[in-house]
Amino acid sequence: MQPAFSVIFLTTLIGAAQGLFLALYAAELTALSGMDPASSRSFLFLGSGVALLLTGLGLIASFFHLGRPERAWRSATMWRTSWLSREVIVLPLFMLGLFLYAGAQFLGWSHTLLIGALTALLSLALFVCTAMIYASVRFLQEWASPLTLLNYLLLGCASGLTLATLLAALFDMSSLVRPYAIAAMALTLLAWVSRSASLVRNARLKPRSTLQSAIGIKHPRIVQKAQGFMGGSFNTREFFHGQSAALLRSVKWAFLLLVFPLPLLCLALALSSASTAWLLAAFALQYLGLLAERWYFFAQANHPQNLYYQTIS
Repeated sequence: MQPAFSVIFLTTLIGAAQGLFLALYAAELTALSGMDPASSRSFLFLGSGVALLLTGLGLIASFFHLGRPERAWRSATMWRTSWLSREVIVLPLFMLGLFLYAGAQFLGWSHTLLIGALTALLSLALFVCTAMIYASVRFLQEWASPLTLLNYLLLGCASGLTLATLLAALFDMSSLVRPYAIAAMALTLLAWVSRSASLVRNARLKPRSTLQSAIGIKHPRIVQKAQGFMGGSFNTREFFHGQSAALLRSVKWAFLLLVFPLPLLCLALALSSASTAWLLAAFALQYLGLLAERWYFFAQANHPQNLYYQTIS
């Protein structure tokens, strides 16, 4: 498939925001901070504000993927059957939950745990909706797997926890830095295992269709020599990335390095040296790697029509 950078930024930004909020709510729920109430509320307010900002930036990025942005509201009308419609509904509700949670912390309300619980449920629902947009497309074998949902969840939570560790260090919540960093490392390791499993699975896939079944001709040897018309078409632009196998391999190894071992190393160095710079490097490298990971996720999906459009010249 042709990767769309608007969707890449949408999914990575909101994933980090969801993971960040879950980390914030977990801190409040388990009273990990050990700080006075005023400091804790200030941290939770600022952290929720960052999560809301990331979600807003992701929402803005998504509009660049629309041919007619003024009709975006119509995408919510098919919520009974479409995971995309459900995502369109849950995303603004999650943003509303973030806003209310941040406001409750700022004003010192006593019902922040209840608001946080509802927002956490919306965060998990948003993970499911976003991942199922792709996992439910059965004819794209690379996506049609429970690993797609697991990867979206683990990668979002890992990046969110890495960001939460950085924010805890920046806002002098020293008692949160270590548990956040350890949790970020654990989730990064789990995401590494899950994403590696999906790569191994996808490498073993074989197309269910053939060129013969695509055009209804049973001859044993069929070779396409030309596309059949001048220039490109919607099919070749939207359903094929047009990049070489060498570039795909380079992107794969790049994201495997940037998303997993390098952030783990940076987090470990941050714990041993109490350096905020290492935490900043961990999040920056991991997010850069997630952009590459999400590009590869889309590019690796091989649409069945590409069996027919093998030659674009």
